Amino acid sequence: MSLGKRLKQERERKGWSQLFVAEKLGIANTVLSNYERDYRDPDTGTLSKLADLYECDTDYLLGRTTARAKQEFNLSFLGGPEHYTEDEIAEAEAAVRRYREMKKRAAEEANKQNK
Repeated sequence: MSLGKRLKQERERKGWSQLFVAEKLGIANTVLSNYERDYRDPDTGTLSKLADLYECDTDYLLGRTTARAKQEFNLSFLGGPEHYTEDEIAEAEAAVRRYREMKKRAAEEANKQNK
């Protein structure tokens, strides 16, 4: 799905008009309309504001992920974060990020080989 379609989808999900969103962002309604129709792309600052307004990640808006928000690392199955030092939590989070990246690369490689 394109950036414009995601922007429109998120705005409609909130039940907001283009005029309302444009006013919140401090841009012209026509500018937002051009974003939603994929005639223009927002600059990085505006993209960040849109993600904040729609309560989702920029990666989701850009189509890099199908998850609206980042998945937070949760240690509750191990007794909760209160049982660990900040360093232990940081290491665990880094290990999970590395694992997810490895799985993503493996899936991409498998897709290349299947083509």
